[in-house]
Amino acid sequence: MNIYIAGLSYNVTDADLNDLFTEYGEISSSKVVTDRETGRSRGFGFVEMPNEAEGQKAIDELNGVEYDGKVISVSVARPRAERPSFGGGGRRDNRGGNGGGYGRRY
Repeated sequence: MNIYIAGLSYNVTDADLNDLFTEYGEISSSKVVTDRETGRSRGFGFVEMPNEAEGQKAIDELNGVEYDGKVISVSVARPRAERPSFGGGGRRDNRGGNGGGYGRRY
């Protein structure tokens, strides 16, 4: 089960998340999401637990709890939404745009 944790203090580390969830069962991975440029926490993270029942118990008991001075929200992580690829497809003749305006059509 992939678990989403929001509202984390910027001081929380991957190891902190691991310690917090270990009480509820086996942890496959724990990750605080950080900004690519600054390396600073973005205030949310993910924990993977292989056992669904243990994961659900962690969600039930940790959602709405204060952790490191902030109230956290804990829920089942939703699958990542498909994002459009800007590198492929589209026009390859470097004319750009969609041929709008009053210019000559090809």
